[in-house]
Amino acid sequence: MEEAKREKRKETLRMVKFFLFSVSAGVIELVAFAVLNEFTKWSYWPCYLIALVLSVLWNFTLNRRYTFQSASNVPVAMIKVALFYCVFTPVSTLLGNYLAETCMWNEYLVTLINMLLNFTTEYLYDRYVVFRKSIDTNTLAAKQAEQENQKIQEDK
Repeated sequence: MEEAKREKRKETLRMVKFFLFSVSAGVIELVAFAVLNEFTKWSYWPCYLIALVLSVLWNFTLNRRYTFQSASNVPVAMIKVALFYCVFTPVSTLLGNYLAETCMWNEYLVTLINMLLNFTTEYLYDRYVVFRKSIDTNTLAAKQAEQENQKIQEDK
């Protein structure tokens, strides 16, 4: 029973980390989008696309190391994430462009909606596809497991 509690706590912490790193990636995306949207005469889609790529690179790097603590092959994990974005990016770019340019929705509202969709779907994809078999396999996870085992031994 104690092991189940530890696993639940670990998974909850993983979701909190993913949320916080996603917030930081969201800030990067919004700032990049705002700079491009306000200081260029570009339409919605190139501003969104460049901002999205910057936030994805940031988010992938932090989540691989700290959230999922994965020692998996970086190029393979990146390819899996790229496959996710091969679907998500065209859909969100076309839908976002339609909402912003045709329906005249506020560009920032559209970007925020895309970010919320991205947050939810990417967590599930990363957790159950990209890092499913390699969660808690890097040196950081090994150190944490060792500390946890020492604590358990001390408590006995």
